[in-house]
Amino acid sequence: MKEVNMAEKPNILSTVPEMDYMEKAPNIDAKEFQKVIDSRRSVRVFDGEPIPEKVVNRCLENALLAPNSSNLQPWKFFWVHSDEKKKGIVKACFGQSAAKTASELFVVVASTGTWKGHAAEMVALLKKGGPDIPKLAIQYYKKIVPFVYTLGFLGVLGFLKRFLYFFRGLSAPIIREPVTRGHLRLWAVKSTALGAENLMLSLRAYGYDSCPMEGYDSKRIKKILELPGDSSVVMVVAAGKRVKGGIYGPRIRFDSGRFIEKV
Repeated sequence: MKEVNMAEKPNILSTVPEMDYMEKAPNIDAKEFQKVIDSRRSVRVFDGEPIPEKVVNRCLENALLAPNSSNLQPWKFFWVHSDEKKKGIVKACFGQSAAKTASELFVVVASTGTWKGHAAEMVALLKKGGPDIPKLAIQYYKKIVPFVYTLGFLGVLGFLKRFLYFFRGLSAPIIREPVTRGHLRLWAVKSTALGAENLMLSLRAYGYDSCPMEGYDSKRIKKILELPGDSSVVMVVAAGKRVKGGIYGPRIRFDSGRFIEKV
């Protein structure tokens, strides 16, 4: 097994590519954005009126614009549309009021088995980009990504990489995970959760509310949606317009000094 030394140069992580491409950032109304953040609450009772399909599609597209690890996009967003599946999801969520009264239900799923295919797609897309695309980017997806994410049969390669990383890490910084299927699942879930946040903030920006739920029977949900074994249900998101009693009280947050530390 050939070691990939992330400290060697040049590499896509530390070498500034010579490119003319530039995207100018538009001016943002910070006050309006702050209103979205401040008014996003976990709403547990909705009016049940359907959200316009155009709005739902826009919010789901926004979810896919979330940052994600190596742009490998290990997520899937299920918009639960059929009455039969919706009833099943509500039951799997223990009949929570947010699920029962939701105008729309979304199941947010992370997948660990898609990285290889997505990496190959990235190589093909980058090659189509022409000579201006840094060769280092292509090499990243062809060499580094497979090395980092391949665990091998029964996780044997992951076990070997654990020792490799330990000894290499004694003298230099080294990527240490994933070396187990649990690490790989965590990797996928982190990116997928960012997408879920985009979805909820987008709903709020369009005048709708949401409630992320973790209380559910994941096995039943996977069966309802016929999910493959590498899938993890990250959360179920209920959405709609809030009604009286939908928010249980003012937002409670502990003192920020406990969680924010300048070092």
